[in-house]
Amino acid sequence: MTTVAPVSDVRRHELAEFLRTRRERITPEQVGLVRGPRRRTPGLRREEVAHLSSVGVTWYTWLEQARDIQVSGQVLDAVARALLLDVSEREHLFSLAGSLDPVQPAVCPSVTPSVRAIIDQLGHIPACVQNSRYDIVAYNATYGRLLGDLDSKRPEERNCMWLAFTDPEWQESVVDLPSTHRIMAARFRAAMAEHLAEPAWKTLLARLEGASAEFREVWARHEVVGGQVAKSKYIRNAHVGMLYLEHNNLWLGPRTGPRLVTYVPLDQESRERLQELERLTAPAGAGLLGRRVAMSARVTFTPGAEP
Repeated sequence: MTTVAPVSDVRRHELAEFLRTRRERITPEQVGLVRGPRRRTPGLRREEVAHLSSVGVTWYTWLEQARDIQVSGQVLDAVARALLLDVSEREHLFSLAGSLDPVQPAVCPSVTPSVRAIIDQLGHIPACVQNSRYDIVAYNATYGRLLGDLDSKRPEERNCMWLAFTDPEWQESVVDLPSTHRIMAARFRAAMAEHLAEPAWKTLLARLEGASAEFREVWARHEVVGGQVAKSKYIRNAHVGMLYLEHNNLWLGPRTGPRLVTYVPLDQESRERLQELERLTAPAGAGLLGRRVAMSARVTFTPGAEP
């Protein structure tokens, strides 16, 4: 009979091996230590990593031995810095440990200059790039004014789920908000199935549950909706009025990964109103909206539905 190790045991051993290999690749000189003449250990010693991380040597040794111990996000942050982990390695570390990363990444690796150029060139057609968690990681000027003033939001607020359930401007722009809430929560649940153990997803879910009674109510239904196809919708823009648009997704990677989202006008009146919105977001007309839009495409990466 074949036995399968518990997932927690597998994760601990993967974490231990990952830490060991990262430790062994770093030279003492890289972290400001002096290499002694009798050093035989490849890379750093365990006690050196513990010292650099300000944690106990025994505790760090147990971590590399795959012991079943509790690990906080703050301690993992210190270990990640001591081991000079890059963004991908850091994310892997926290994922293996099943811990929340207290420091959100500052860059978005999925938005290239060419993708930013594409959304910029779309002009009056609102466009953005969303990752699988519905973070708005890049957008053009027209999208930035489609459902409120996206430029005025803090980076951690530029997430479609967060805005739909907590932001008054965004909610005022959405026609049939209860139906939109229900569909978005169902799609978010479907998307999250592949990311249940990931810290950034768990952080976003906790924020939503803590901030919105509406989200808690629809989330408790456990409804699931998969896939996103082109569909028409009405958006009530604060500056140019009602818009009749088609929502489209162009996938930039795997179907559950990042996507380019566009809103194409479905009638002449909506087209003219979007053109007017584009003029209002241009530097010459910025005063009409109260502030200048400095860039037609902005990039953020926040802790990731529509619209």
